[in-house]
Order: sequence, then C-alpha cells, then structure tokens
Amino acid sequence: MIAASMRSNRHRRSCSILLAAILLLSMSCTKREPAPPPDHPRLIPQVVLRDITFRSAALNRDMQYRVVLPASVPPGHKLPVVYLLHGGGGGFRDWTNDSDVSQFAESGLVLVMPEGAASYYTNAVDPPQDRYEDYIVNDLISEVESKFPAAVGHSNRAIIGVSMGGFGAVNLALRHPDLFVFAGGISPAIDVPRRAFSIKRLQQSRRYNAIFGPSGSQTRRDSDPFISLRTADPEAAPYFFLTCGEQEGLLPANREFAALLGSRHFRFEFHTVHGGHDWNQWNAWLPSLFHSLGEHMNTKELIIQQRP
Repeated sequence: MIAASMRSNRHRRSCSILLAAILLLSMSCTKREPAPPPDHPRLIPQVVLRDITFRSAALNRDMQYRVVLPASVPPGHKLPVVYLLHGGGGGFRDWTNDSDVSQFAESGLVLVMPEGAASYYTNAVDPPQDRYEDYIVNDLISEVESKFPAAVGHSNRAIIGVSMGGFGAVNLALRHPDLFVFAGGISPAIDVPRRAFSIKRLQQSRRYNAIFGPSGSQTRRDSDPFISLRTADPEAAPYFFLTCGEQEGLLPANREFAALLGSRHFRFEFHTVHGGHDWNQWNAWLPSLFHSLGEHMNTKELIIQQRP
C-alpha cells in the first residue's frame, strides 16, 4: 500500500510539472511583441513626411530616419539640409511628434531626423561596433544626398539637437567643421564627457564609461567639446546657436561653454529663458533658431521669418 501511494504521489507530481511546462510554453507562444510607441506627427499641409530604413555600414545594421520636406520641389532643385538629433530616451520620431518643426520645411529645407538610440552620437569604446559618429557623418549624409533633393557641401548643411542630441550636434560640428555651416544646441548636455564616476549614479556612470571610456582617458578627451574648442579654428568652425533653461542643471556648464566660445572669438549666440528641460521650452526656441539658421546658410531662397 505504501509503495502504491508513493507511486501515486510521484505520478501526481510528474503530471503537475508537465502541466506547468505546457502552460509556460503556451504563454510564451502567445506572448505579444511590445506595441510600437505612438506616432502622431504634427505636420502642416505644405510638407510631406517619409520614414526610411537603410543599411548603415558603420553600424553594420539597418537604421531608421525620418524626413520632412516641401510637398512640391521643382525638378532638379536642391534644398539645404538640417539634421535634427533627438535626446536621450527618445527616438527619431520625437522631433515631429513633440515639436512644430515641420513648418520650417515649407521654407525650402529638407529636415532629417535619424535614430540615435542612447549613443550621444559618438563612436563608442564599448561595444566598439557602435560607431554612431561614423554613421551620422558618413552613412547618413551620403544616404540622404542620394535619395532626396539635398544640396551638397558645407554651406548647405546644418545640425541641431536637444539634450543628448544637443551634445551630439555641437560635438560633431567641432569635430567635422567641413561638414556643417550651422550648429544648434538646445539644452545640450555639453559636459557629459567631463562627469566623474558616481556611485550614486552608478548605471549612468557605467554607460558614460562604455561610450566615452574611463575618466581621464584619451577617448574621453577626444569627445569633450571643451577640449575640442581650445584647439578648433574659429574661422573654420560653424556658427553656434545655443540655449538653456534657467531651471536646468545644465545651465552652469552651458554658460561656461558660451564664455569659452566668446573668449576664443567663435561666431555664436547664447540664450537663456525661464524654463526646464522639456519640449515646451525647446519648441518655443525653434522660430528664433531657424531665423538665425536662415541668416547663416548659403542660400538666397531660404527666408524664414520669426513667428509668434
């Protein structure tokens, strides 16, 4: 009787384990992929939007970018290009979903919004295949100029970014002054390569080390806009348009960077306004920013008025 009871208990346990395995397998088979983030572009009727996927040689994988351009472009006509870099935690749809930037394409611009993940648009130390700087300055520019009515040359390109993207725009413009005539940093995280390792922000510090290398390393110095600014040629550099909210923790670093621009006689403007680190403040700067861009890009046809 005892042996029979033991066999019965083992049988019940086996059945329970088998049932649990079947249930887990069933759940894994029916598990749905996470829903894509909502996409609600804020477009005016006079422009069109295109989402493109292309193969990046630098990253060795497919990447996405969004383009907004005038709905009607005369055959053979080429337009200046503005590259718009999103911030940390965002994606290539942010600029059209969270701002009114599309209205400026109507004036005769091609607006290009690449996916940048959490890269700071830099060639990472670890993993070394995350070559986001090369992806932007080599792959993306070549891709855009081959598929869209994009004018080529330094005088026809601008680069603008918010937060992480603001760092990327300023850093790439300093490192590649032959590519861009205008660089805009809206609340740029300009001091990231200078930030020391912090136990309180352990995960963030580890991420910075992976991207830029350890504190004091040559790779950190190579990606530090403050260091690049000290050796850059003011005459060859693009025009810089910088802003920062007065309630932002980034304000002291941005004031220091603007002072360094001034002391080295770079062409720039720096503005502050009451506001925080968010799209409400960033969107409000766009009319002034694009008005300045229109004054510094080499085109007679681009006329962008400041709007209320």
